[in-house]
Order: sequence, then C-alpha cells, then structure tokens
Amino acid sequence: MIVSTFLLRRTQSQIKCTSHLLTRRTSSNVEQKIEIPKRIPRSPTDILRALESTISRDPTAAHYKYHDDPYLIPMSNIGKRTFAMAQEAGRKAAHWIRSEHADLFNHREADPVIEAFLPKMVYNENSKVTEEDLIKTISDQEVSDSQLVYKLLKDQGVTVSNRSCQALLELLCYSNGEDVLSSEYIEERWFKQGTKSKERARKTWKDSNFAEELFISMENPSAESYSALIQGMCKYYSVDRAWQLFEEAQQKGLVLHTNTYNSLISIANFLKESHDMQWSFITNLLSNMNSAGIKPNLGTLNAILYSLSTMGSGQSPKEAVLKVLREFKELGIEPSLGSWYFVLITYCKERGAISTILHDIMTHVENKEHNIRDISDVNFFVTAMDICRNHLRDAELGKRVHKLLLLGNNYNLIGDSYKESIYYRHYCLLMMLSMPLEEFMSQVYDILVPNIYVPEPGVMSELLKQVDLNGAIEYISKLWSDMIIFDHTNRENLIEAISNIMVNNGPETGSELASRFSYIAWDIYSRIENQNEQKTNKIKFTGELLGNIMMLVLRNNDFDKASILMDKLDKGHQTIVGLPKFEALSLFIDQCIDNKTPTKAIACIQYCLDCGFPEVDVLAARLNEKLTLDENHLNNLAKIVGGIDTFGKIEKILKLDSVRG
Repeated sequence: MIVSTFLLRRTQSQIKCTSHLLTRRTSSNVEQKIEIPKRIPRSPTDILRALESTISRDPTAAHYKYHDDPYLIPMSNIGKRTFAMAQEAGRKAAHWIRSEHADLFNHREADPVIEAFLPKMVYNENSKVTEEDLIKTISDQEVSDSQLVYKLLKDQGVTVSNRSCQALLELLCYSNGEDVLSSEYIEERWFKQGTKSKERARKTWKDSNFAEELFISMENPSAESYSALIQGMCKYYSVDRAWQLFEEAQQKGLVLHTNTYNSLISIANFLKESHDMQWSFITNLLSNMNSAGIKPNLGTLNAILYSLSTMGSGQSPKEAVLKVLREFKELGIEPSLGSWYFVLITYCKERGAISTILHDIMTHVENKEHNIRDISDVNFFVTAMDICRNHLRDAELGKRVHKLLLLGNNYNLIGDSYKESIYYRHYCLLMMLSMPLEEFMSQVYDILVPNIYVPEPGVMSELLKQVDLNGAIEYISKLWSDMIIFDHTNRENLIEAISNIMVNNGPETGSELASRFSYIAWDIYSRIENQNEQKTNKIKFTGELLGNIMMLVLRNNDFDKASILMDKLDKGHQTIVGLPKFEALSLFIDQCIDNKTPTKAIACIQYCLDCGFPEVDVLAARLNEKLTLDENHLNNLAKIVGGIDTFGKIEKILKLDSVRG
C-alpha cells in the first residue's frame, strides 16, 4: 500500500511537470499537439510481481506456509503431511464454529460485504426458497444443498427454468452427486490427489442417482443435457450406459458437444476389446464429428493420444500417434504438455524397445513457459524424468527437463504431492549415478533436501552405497543426522548399511572421525534398545550389528560401552540371530588386556567357543601371555581351551601353569 501510494504521488508529480513544460512550449508554437500515451492496464499485484522478479528464489528456505522457526519446520514427508493436515483441520474447525454459531457472526467484517466471511446458509424441509437460492448453491458447488433446494422448489410448486435445471444437471454429473472438496482446503486437495492417482480405473457412477432422475424429468432433453450426462458417465466409467445415451441422441438428430465426443474417445478401450476395434471406433467417432460440422479441440487430440497409449507396444499405435499429431497441426491445434505425455508413454514402454523421442519433444517444449491447458499436463514432468532415469539413463537430458521445470511458472505443472515426490526421486537417483559424489552432494542434495524433497528409504540406501563405493566417510555424520530427521532410523537395511560403511572404512583409533562414528554407533544401539514394546515393526539386534557397534566404540577406546555390548551378546546368545565378526571380539580381548580385566576376556573367549570360532586357542594364548592370571582364571581358561584341544594347545597352557605354580 505504501509503495502504491508513493508511485501514485510520483506519477502525479511527473504529470504536472510535463504538463507545465508542454504548456510553455505550446505558448510559442500553437500548432504543437499534446499526445497522452494510452493507459496500460495493471492488476492489483503487478507491483508485487515486479518486486518479486528482482529476487532469486532460495531453494534452501522452507515453504512459506511453515512457521519461520527451524524447530517447527517439518523435515520429513510424514511431518509435512501432518503439519499441513493439522493446519487444514484448524481451518475446518473455524468453519464448523461459524456454521454452528452463526448468530455470533452477524457483524459486518468489511464494506462491501465479503460473502466468504458470512455464515453458510442452512436449508431444511421447512425452508422457503426461490430459484435464486438454487442458482447460488449451484454456483457455490454445494451439491447436497442444490438437490435439497431443487426438491423444495418442486414441493412448493415453483417452476424451475430449463437453464437452472441444466446447470444443476451439469453439477451433479461432474461430482457424481457427491459434495466436492471446497477450494479453501488447499492442503487436503494437494495430498488427496496423490492417492487418487494410484487408484485403478473402475466404475464409480451411481446408477439411478439424482442426475438420472433429473434428466428423465426433463421434457425433450436438449443436446446439452445429453452431453452433460454422457460426460459424467464416461468420467465415472459407466461406459455401456453412456454409449446407449449417445446412440439415443444420434437417433434424435441432436448435435452433441465436442467434449462429449472426447469423453467417448477416451473410453474406447473399455467399450471395445481388440486394438483394431478400438481404433476403428475412434475413427468412426471422428467421422461423425466431421459430418456434423463439430470442430475438434485440444481435448480431442489428447483423448485420441490417450487411447493410442493403451494399445500395447506395437508399431501401429506409434505410427498412428505421428499421423494424428500431423493432422491436428494442420488444423492449428498445438499439443500441450499432456499431449507429449501420451506420446511418451506410447513410445517408451517398460518392456518395449528403447526410444529417443524425448529428445525430439524437448526441442519443441524447452525454453518456453507453459500454462496448464489440459488436466493431463501435470503428468509430463514426472514421466519425462522417469524416462530419463529408467528408459534412457541420460543425465544430460534429465538436466534439460529439470531446467524446463524451473523456468518461469512451469513448476505449477509439477502435479500433486505424490508426483512431486516421484519426480525428485528419479532426478536424485539419476544425478547420483552420473555425477561425482562431491558434486551431487553440493549441487543437488544440499539444495533439494529437506525443504523441497525428503529422500525415501530406497534413495537413502542408494546414496549410502555410493558413499561406501567412494569411501566418502566424511558424509556419514550428515547422512545419519538426516536419517534421524526423516524417520529412517527404523529401517533395518539402512542401519546395517551405515554401520558396515563405518566399520569397513574405519578411521584411525582415537581420531576425531572415530569419535563421531562411536557416537553414531551408540546412538543406533540406544534407539534399538529403547524401542517401544508395542511397536509392530521393531528392529531386532543381530550378531553382526552388535559386533559392528562394538568395534566402532572400541576404536574410540570406549571400553565400558563395549562391555555392555559383550554382555548383550553373551546373554542373548540363544536369541540373537547371526554372529559378530571375529575382528570385533579380538579387539575386545585386546581392550580387556589393556584394562586388565581377565574375567571379561575369559567370558568373551567362552562366547567365541560357543559360536564355533576356530581362533579360540589363539585368543587364550594371547590373554595368558599378556596378563598374569591367577589360579581361578587359569583353570577357567584351561577348561575352555581343553574343549577344543585338537592340536595340542592345551599342553602349552598347562606348562605355563606349572611354571607359575
């Protein structure tokens, strides 16, 4: 507001100065004319957009919807969803209070009145309604209220106009008679769409619903009425009934809407069995459109391409796709991103031959800003990145796709939360396997994670493999910290992977890195040990994992923690699956010698014997050589070694015993 006022005053001042100068000039030359430039229309947000264009986007900053507090910003997929849905629940609670206590909100919040601030109108069987009420409920997409108001009007003997009946029919067909989610609930829409995309196409149309009753009640339904009902049935896959209505309209000589033909084309694979029959069905519909003088549109193109994409991986659908694109180009209909999406899934089948058509598509679409023109447009980027990673394994092409996504407002076409997550999964895995690890961490991982993308456990597992292959143990601390934030510490494969990396690439004993690894290892042990007993997918200790943790804490000379781990192994010998590495047990014996604790060392040797390690005699000899053992310790050691005396090692220990005696 301050910026707008300042600019307005400055502009007025400039106009006054200009007018004064022009007046002085025209005093000497009467014939000079003043030309006032044409007014440029501006929207209320143009100044803000101009200011925004001067600032580059910070990818490491959290989304604006989260609190500007590092302790409150969610850092995991579950946390983001919980935060967003909790915020949405608060908004719903406010709406509920406003509707339940409407009498408290009669004051005027603004002038002129903002209808969104007013309580929602409540209708019941005793309500006195007019056709204006019906029109308002339809425009507000209140499906249940629209049906109730219509019934009340009929009960009161009010004649509803054909226009209102048509509008109500279109609403019912679009929503299948169910209340649609309010546009105010942005977060719920964002997450709900991701679950819908995974649902299998099946019939969900409600037979004999209110839409069909309304259609039957109409005298001589118009072409618009037939079009609305057919499109609704196609949308919810009542395909046989939709085709019957289409034939009925054809017999009556009604000219249906273009979108009606588009809907029928898109369900060709449901109406016809073989691919040849489906293509023949589509061409017949297109011929009918041409005969009736109905012009195709972008929806027609995308419906044809969609149907072709379902016709297998043969050569015929691919040739038909190119032919359709050429013909629609001659008609002046440019493909949208959704059109190219259908081309991609036609050519780049999972089990088909490798196709490089994405290279050709990118020459048409890159370096351009794209607006959504069809509902399928939001599928392009996630599919293109999937093809770059799995089909072509082309990192350079993947960079071109990502650059296009970040151009202008193209990011609006990323789709819902599910598609966004899948896109970045493919992008990160593609870059991870094609870039040096150091560049990937600095140019991709540090920029995207965690504010834009939270890696799934599969991506984190692949990243740990790359760290292991490159010996880049300097990233272990950061990755473990991220695993804690992302709730990945309950994944057994990730725990085993990171412990193996630390053991196999271990730094020098007593170094700073050894101290960090010891801290991580003990953190792993504490988290598993303190798991909730009621947890269903609990991580269970294995001998190898406990051995790795023991080795890591011993490299940091933390003998007390190693003793706890040895007791855990000894007491749980019958329940813990697997065995620790002998290297860990040998290192523990050395620490027992350094700390002069022969009792713990003998217990460890007994454990080695129970596990069947052949090097038990070597450990016993080392202990006896390095420490002065009393008679009790010697007897216990002799019993242990005597149990495996196959190479005469027992004599050596007994001789040493007699000498000391």
